[in-house]
Amino acid sequence: QVQLVESGGGLVQAGGSLRLSCAASGTIFSINAMAWYRQAPGKQRELVANITSGGSTNYADSVKGRFTISRENAKNTVYLQMNSLKPEDTAVYYCNADRVNYRGGYYWALWGQGTQVTVSS
Repeated sequence: QVQLVESGGGLVQAGGSLRLSCAASGTIFSINAMAWYRQAPGKQRELVANITSGGSTNYADSVKGRFTISRENAKNTVYLQMNSLKPEDTAVYYCNADRVNYRGGYYWALWGQGTQVTVSS
């Protein structure tokens, strides 16, 4: 089986930085795209950033210039460097992996458990 384990969330002041990580466990042959989503209380889950297996990236307009997504394919890990954080960035951040091919089978998509990011003013 494959699990996505997220870490790096916490409480920071506006203008601060956090680095989130998400590692996929198990014997994995390939993962297509990996992404970060977030969901604030009472709001819909939204895409923050994604990255393909080849390193192509996309960002939500609200985080462009502040956040950077990256991945380390050999470790099946994706990162989200968050700088110049704003109170409106407060949300639970979820890791997503698309089309996971692993020793035990295949997943169309996997989700992590979420990690809380709180930005105070």
